[in-house]
Amino acid sequence: MDMYAGNATKKARGALSIVVPGELAGLHRAWRKYGRLPWKRLVRPAEQLACKGFKISPYLHMQMVKTESGILADKGLRDLLTSNGKLLQPGNICHNKKLAHTLRKISKHGIEAFYNGSIGSKLVKDIQKAGGILTREDLRRYQVKMRDPIVADILGFKILGMPPPSSGGASMMLILNILAQYGAPSGISGPLGIHREIEALKHAFAVRMNLGDPDFINVTEVVSDMLSPKFAETLKKTIYDNMTFDPRHYGGRWNQIHDHGTSHISVVDIERNAVSMTNTVNAYFGSNILSPSTGIILNNEMDEFSIPMNNGDVPPPAPPNSIRPGKRPLSSMTPTIILKDEKLKAAVGASGGAMIIAGTTEVILNHLRGMDPLHSVLAPRVYHQLIPNVVQYENWTTPYGEHYEVPANVRTFLRKRGHVLQSLAGGSICQFIFVDAETSRKNKGRGELVGVSDPRKGGFPAGY
Repeated sequence: MDMYAGNATKKARGALSIVVPGELAGLHRAWRKYGRLPWKRLVRPAEQLACKGFKISPYLHMQMVKTESGILADKGLRDLLTSNGKLLQPGNICHNKKLAHTLRKISKHGIEAFYNGSIGSKLVKDIQKAGGILTREDLRRYQVKMRDPIVADILGFKILGMPPPSSGGASMMLILNILAQYGAPSGISGPLGIHREIEALKHAFAVRMNLGDPDFINVTEVVSDMLSPKFAETLKKTIYDNMTFDPRHYGGRWNQIHDHGTSHISVVDIERNAVSMTNTVNAYFGSNILSPSTGIILNNEMDEFSIPMNNGDVPPPAPPNSIRPGKRPLSSMTPTIILKDEKLKAAVGASGGAMIIAGTTEVILNHLRGMDPLHSVLAPRVYHQLIPNVVQYENWTTPYGEHYEVPANVRTFLRKRGHVLQSLAGGSICQFIFVDAETSRKNKGRGELVGVSDPRKGGFPAGY
């Protein structure tokens, strides 16, 4: 059952960290259910991007530098991301001809070519050659799971979130429900509001470790609690405005899974249909293996599972997220859609691994505090994952020259209440689309759209 024998390194990177890739099947199912354009037309832009190449951005280069040893150790990644033995530089063009060929086949023959055809056969051979255990049967048996979103009414809004095995939706709703007890915006504003937010985050991270894949673990009661204002009221009574506590105070029985990476996109069309979608290969460059036959960078999603570990005084990993065949790991994805009076109000989400929950929640809270959409995203962020018992706060200059730093008065306020602070050069990257209320009233619910793509990553909104 434990193929790693307690070796977390094998779970984190390399061929044994790879799970069955499911994103292609999920996108294809969404297209079959809701799509209007031909499948070929949807795949073609990705194929052309891989063929014609794209510029290495400053942010991508920053992550390449952090992962340089892994890139240089794998021939596929080395051929893709280096030139003359050195990493490509910002502005250099990166081509992936093998991936373009793979996507061309998928555009013509559909996903069968991947899950039950020549592409899948090549992929499996590459993985097994690298020491992995994925089989063609694993690909053939993969099934997309359609689950209903979780829904909660909070502060006058209907919030729709991603259900387990993502922990993000329920965690975000629990945080918002706790803070709703203080009243908005006055009770959640200023340094005291940030202290309360951190305390709510700690409670959410304690409860979320009881979640897992609902096909294997009964999470109904846990999710029900996390969406319940009454449960939030009970937790709020354990929050003190003048102090903080160690993890046991919040019921932290299990160690946290430190998931990584992800990408997020929020989309709203002319009819105000909305998509909030988070996807991932987990860490940057996933398992640090590129399939040479297909051009596909392979994931390391196994690292999101819990395995038995002996860490001395550190709490053990959470059993609900243990490895089982066919099981999906717990994640922090928090794609969110917000309605007001049953009309679209916002689509929001983030990338950034375990920091996604705080990042998405803070963008929503900032807007509730009275900030416009742009400043809701720009505002410096704080993070807490219960274990370790440390508040991480933004204090960094991005590759684009913009500086983000939580104000000194906030940091002083938090330290006086016993928080241990640690500066963080990075964090979550949020994408926020907001329906303007004023124009919405004038246009019978179809207000102007305000899109903010987090500039921390060099993003910008696009409209067509």
